[in-house]
Amino acid sequence: MGRIIAIANQKGGVGKTTTAVNLAASMAATRRKVLLIDLDPQGNATMGSGIDKYDIENTAYELLVDQKPFQDVVVTETNGKYHLIAANGDVTAADVKLMEEFAREQRLASALKPVSDNYDFIFIDCPPSLSMLTVNAMAAADSILVPMQCEYYALEGLTALMDTIERLAEAVNPRLQIEGILRTMYDPRNRLANDVSEQLKAHFGNKVYRTVIPRNVRLAEAPSFGAPAMYYDKSSTGAKAYLSLAGELIRRAEQLKKAEAAAEA
Repeated sequence: MGRIIAIANQKGGVGKTTTAVNLAASMAATRRKVLLIDLDPQGNATMGSGIDKYDIENTAYELLVDQKPFQDVVVTETNGKYHLIAANGDVTAADVKLMEEFAREQRLASALKPVSDNYDFIFIDCPPSLSMLTVNAMAAADSILVPMQCEYYALEGLTALMDTIERLAEAVNPRLQIEGILRTMYDPRNRLANDVSEQLKAHFGNKVYRTVIPRNVRLAEAPSFGAPAMYYDKSSTGAKAYLSLAGELIRRAEQLKKAEAAAEA
């Protein structure tokens, strides 16, 4: 069964979509079967995958609200070599429509149940707000990857996010946990960044990934070319960092499988 990881932070501008697109592409490059779900109405992950959000017929709206079959909605050809559930402005309406539906918070989980075995990893790019779309992502996910900048306000936002995750785990998904915390846009010359990084490690321990995503021009440029960084400039520090993160996630997933197998034995 594919591991479902929601990439979420209620604070915007922390590299959430950059992480979703580049991590999905890096995982696909390791010959894993990967699905990326864009639940952000801005559709940036869709555009960053080389898919025109203005010209797409089916999006997450059709999957969640109209309950169209998964195979009719999924895009199998992207510039990142992964499958995609796209998003555009229509997905904003899904937030409102879902409020009227029965079992509204479980729509995504139900849609993924028949197909999750087809993938090794499923990544969900969440909106930067606690909406019904985010609740659907949390209800479907095994865990949450939190990208964050090492700055003071980001620490405050992380506290709020932890409270949200705890409440959602109680309400809709008791297995939900933190997959890991990813330091993004990192500048080691910045003393505050180093101080916040140390605080994160002291508080969250091995939940903080060893991999750090640096500030990198190529990461910022790649979306305008409709491609993940590794296909735009594979030698860039940003592309290499996300490949390193993919390796770290794979190792953790394998360790988890071994621990679960040992517990069952």
